[in-house]
Amino acid sequence: MFQRYIEAGLKRSLLKPYVHILFGARQTGKSSLVRHLVPTPSLAYDFSNPAERTRLLADPGAFVRECEALKKKPGTHFVLVDEAQNVPSVFDAVQHLYDREKTRWRFVMLGSSARKLRLTGANLLPGRALLHRLMPLVLEERPAAPGAECLSPVVLPPVGGNLFPPAGLIERLSYGELPGIVTLPEEDRAGMLQSYATIYLEEEIRREGLVKDWGAFVNFLRLAAAESGGELNYASISRQVGLSLPTVKSHYQLLEDMFIGIRVPGWSGSPRKSLVSNPKFLIFDTGVRHAAAGLRPGPETVMANPGPVFEQWVGIELWKRLQYLGGTLHHVRSKDGREVDYLAETNGKLFPIEVKWTDRPSRSDARHVAAFLADNASAREGFVICRCTRPQLLCPGVTALPWQNL
Repeated sequence: MFQRYIEAGLKRSLLKPYVHILFGARQTGKSSLVRHLVPTPSLAYDFSNPAERTRLLADPGAFVRECEALKKKPGTHFVLVDEAQNVPSVFDAVQHLYDREKTRWRFVMLGSSARKLRLTGANLLPGRALLHRLMPLVLEERPAAPGAECLSPVVLPPVGGNLFPPAGLIERLSYGELPGIVTLPEEDRAGMLQSYATIYLEEEIRREGLVKDWGAFVNFLRLAAAESGGELNYASISRQVGLSLPTVKSHYQLLEDMFIGIRVPGWSGSPRKSLVSNPKFLIFDTGVRHAAAGLRPGPETVMANPGPVFEQWVGIELWKRLQYLGGTLHHVRSKDGREVDYLAETNGKLFPIEVKWTDRPSRSDARHVAAFLADNASAREGFVICRCTRPQLLCPGVTALPWQNL
């Protein structure tokens, strides 16, 4: 079992007498992690199994009766519910049981989509549940090389334990950071990612009737993935795929609800008022992005135009860490064309970050970051993430950082 960043914290949390909800996209390792921490649950349900799902949908009271059949004991009965969003009524059943006896059962609910829960107004157990998130792998879980040190301002505590095997940059850009993918032989990764982008999405979306026109959604998804990393332009996407503006907005929201889309809002907190506030949109994993765009994941796809893929990978890495740490990720673009790829806000401080494919960064690569520092007193340090071998001071306050030290 490879060590995950949230493992130690989740293990401690599971000792507390609350309901625990763990959200994350498919293949991020939720089930494996919980099964590792709770190897012998008293009851386990998997609502991705059609038979199990149908049984509980046909008889919602069965869940309560089966939990009540567990004999009382000095300890706690762990009850695991995987893909809980597929049977929203289970959240009401859990509340009913929890409110009666808070320590008899310890419910652990896993979900890969918040869409159906949000649309049905499902009970997410306010005041009773602790919410956890599991992301694809971060550099601390899958280092660039043994002993690679994090020198960026968005730093996670060391993970320790058995880490995933180190990987180079091209491999990461090609196949992404999903645990279920990176542990496969390399020759199987592209095919598995393509299956992820078709079978999984079809299963999740078509089964729940969340999209009326599946063919139009496939066209939308391909274009959204191809445009991943750019600023959202709903009107342009609407024209290109022949869907109404509200439908396009709904489709983007669907990707976010399924945890496979990331919205990076434009920053508007500058003393300068001439800022463009359109958000960027990223597919949550570069490997999934390639497959969803109809491309075959692999080095050939990356090297055809590596810069934008590298920029996306950096943004995804920063976003994952900020989700764990608590913080926000923005981008900055002024109407006169000055851009900063990402702006990380953590612990009340701002850190402008540019991404360059170069292995020889220069002062000109730092000019927009330096300008942002000059305009904003709350930002005192900025970075250019690139492929240089060692950190370099490009100008006062701006450091070029090798990607492996991000």
